Amino acid sequence: MDFSGLSAFPITPMNEEGVDQATFEKILQRLVDAGVNSIGVEGSTGNYPYLTEKERIQYAALAVKASRQIPVIASIGAFRTRDILLLSEQLQKSGVSALLLPLVSYHALNEDEVFSLYETVSKHVSVPVIVYDSPLISRFAFSDDLYQRICQLPHIQSIKVPSAWPNEPEAYLRLQRLMKSLPSSIQIGVSGDPTAANALKRGAKIWYSEWGGIFPQKAKELLEAAFARDEEKIFHLSLQFEPFWEMSRHYGGSIRPIAAAASILRLTDKNNLPLPLMPISMKDQDKLKRAIVENNMN
Repeated sequence: MDFSGLSAFPITPMNEEGVDQATFEKILQRLVDAGVNSIGVEGSTGNYPYLTEKERIQYAALAVKASRQIPVIASIGAFRTRDILLLSEQLQKSGVSALLLPLVSYHALNEDEVFSLYETVSKHVSVPVIVYDSPLISRFAFSDDLYQRICQLPHIQSIKVPSAWPNEPEAYLRLQRLMKSLPSSIQIGVSGDPTAANALKRGAKIWYSEWGGIFPQKAKELLEAAFARDEEKIFHLSLQFEPFWEMSRHYGGSIRPIAAAASILRLTDKNNLPLPLMPISMKDQDKLKRAIVENNMN
């Protein structure tokens, strides 16, 4: 798999009756039509912790079939190494092109435990593994030294780092350090949509995007502007995205606003989140409707 360009992470529309397969396929088709570089299913935006193991395998396989040769990345995040290995085995059989490994824990992990996890997984897979760095969710911060150790392991081919953690200047300095210290085989990718363009201008190769999972065409335009260092276009496109990024900040994450946007675009029903997650307010839904129309996000 070529770890470059836009990797779009769609929601998995679901409710207490299960995953809505038809609407999931509509969302995937939207990404295929936009020509994204890869599709990341069942990540944080895809609500993987709310899916059963059977559902994760089933809908990853569906995504592979629907992607029409676009590489599919699937999350293997779970509490126990045993479960991660079982899931990774089944997902590889389903045809995914890469595995995304986030840290999932109730008890905060230490560096030796994190290294052991990646070391064990790397020995038991045959497809690329992406290191998922999400300190706010995992309560764990990767050190540069730990990254260097992990990136020497077989099958580790990309890292997904937040582009503004703990703040944008420090994230930029970290990006520069990692670009110099990690093996050339490692492709550095970024998450954190509002600051991703700056990271892409500064050397990141792939954008792991949550809003790109619902607005793939606009996200592609922003990525291409960043690679071209077209400041005027970056500014214009960022203004179009800002109402959506602001909504993510307001709700402490993007899953609820993105689910609302999917419903507004008639890609899904209104009831598209697993309990206890609840939809955004009617007032904010109206704001999203106006922003979609005013910014031509259809």
